[in-house]
Amino acid sequence: MTKPDPNRVLRRLPIVVGGLGAVLLLINRLLTPELTQSQSRGDVVGVILSAVLILTGLIWQQVQPRSPDTVELIGEEGFVLAADLPEAVKTELAWASRLLLTNTVTRSLVVYYQGKVLLRRGILGTKSEVVPGVILKQVLEKQKPIYLVALKVYPGRFEFDYLPENTQGVICQPIGKQGALILGANAPRSYTKQDENWIAGIADKLAVTLGS
Repeated sequence: MTKPDPNRVLRRLPIVVGGLGAVLLLINRLLTPELTQSQSRGDVVGVILSAVLILTGLIWQQVQPRSPDTVELIGEEGFVLAADLPEAVKTELAWASRLLLTNTVTRSLVVYYQGKVLLRRGILGTKSEVVPGVILKQVLEKQKPIYLVALKVYPGRFEFDYLPENTQGVICQPIGKQGALILGANAPRSYTKQDENWIAGIADKLAVTLGS
């Protein structure tokens, strides 16, 4: 279910206050039997202030960035590691995945390496097997990450059926030349450039561990 924008009331407040002020000025003018010079000057100032408030509210509606809408990912929370991994590799994967889940908007992640799924953590999708599609193959071939900022608008979204079905954004980050770190978020356009740099650094660390 989509969560409402927490800043919605704040962005609309100047419009409401400015509109209310203009209405009260009009009522006051209509109910005043005799208009004095001082009251005329006060009305002019009041109209200007109301107009400025309304204009500010309209600008905020367009300029102030809205928080991306988040959803509750469909699936059960879990932590699955490949059984045949050395203990040192398991520890490294557990450490890296925990950092990503607690320090970025990632809610589901998969480590795919040498044709095998080494780790699934967070909210798990219904499928445990990863069959590389066009997007993942491109990441593996070109060794460059791909960030799908709003997964639902991409035709290739169906290849990520191993992530929760309502995943909103996906990053495919190469792990060396033989694998990829696949991250799913619960909100579109939610990864920052700093997040992307952080993810790339962790993927490079995993590449050293898995390649040794």
